[in-house]
Amino acid sequence: MKTTAKIISLILAMALLAASVMGCTKKKADATDINIGVLVGPTGMGAVKLMDDAENGVYKNYHFTLTPDVTDIVAKLSNGDLDIGALPTNVAANLYNKTSGGVQLLALNCLGVLYILENGDTVHEVSDLKGKTIYTLGRGSNPEYMINFVLEKAGLTPGTDVTIEFEDASAIAAKMISGEIDLCMLPVPAVTTILMKNTDVRKAIDMTEAYDNAAGDGSQLTMGCIVARTEFIKEHKDAVDAFLETYEKSVSEVLKDVDASAELVAKYEITGNAQIAKNAIPDAAIVCVKGEKLRQSVEGYFQVLYDADPASVGGAMPGDDFYYGSKK
Repeated sequence: MKTTAKIISLILAMALLAASVMGCTKKKADATDINIGVLVGPTGMGAVKLMDDAENGVYKNYHFTLTPDVTDIVAKLSNGDLDIGALPTNVAANLYNKTSGGVQLLALNCLGVLYILENGDTVHEVSDLKGKTIYTLGRGSNPEYMINFVLEKAGLTPGTDVTIEFEDASAIAAKMISGEIDLCMLPVPAVTTILMKNTDVRKAIDMTEAYDNAAGDGSQLTMGCIVARTEFIKEHKDAVDAFLETYEKSVSEVLKDVDASAELVAKYEITGNAQIAKNAIPDAAIVCVKGEKLRQSVEGYFQVLYDADPASVGGAMPGDDFYYGSKK
């Protein structure tokens, strides 16, 4: 009897072990590969810990593409090469409308990071820009809409009262550092680089504050976000939810240890070097706003853009289905 009991116990133990192995195998097989596009700049900073973990095999199913080109992310989301991507918020709304709901907003990952810099001391508020020329980037994107919005709210007509020149961010930064131009509007970390290399340049206007004052309705300046293809969400909702959890953890760890995070930001060439990254991270407004807070944080901003120029959000306000995990 004892021998029989031992045999039965052994059989049960082997069965449990087999079930455990099968369970692990199934879990591994169910790990969904996710192709993720990340932009150089503040929208990429919050992802660096996750990128590093993926590179080191912690998340073997996450495959990152890093690019400075917004249109590259848009194109690859549209054709299915990417499943999740970082975009300027207004570009995300445009893509939603262009694809008839083909993408959904998963999270905000970057609030306001735009600053007007002056090589001098004549500009202290938006009205002081009258008669001046300001260089900026992002024609047809958030920076253009923001500078136009705050100028108009201050009673100034863009292109008439204030000349706006659009150039590449690196070219603008070089001109500010050399003193060739006196005014520019750029995001962090370009702002950080300029301030480090030319101590005569100062932050003249924080565009987040300027936007808040111009809007006057409590809406928030939100520069960057994470979106996913709607089809991918429908097929792999659990994988999307798991990604959001890991992304939120990455953001938390980046903000908690700036020195270590700066090294990673430099490693992935999101900024020029670790010192720039260290100075930039505190000003980069890195966040992970998701769930119920998502819609209330960004919808007012979309409304401001739509009222200024419907084309800025794709011709229509995003519908209810745009906001992943957030109810009206």
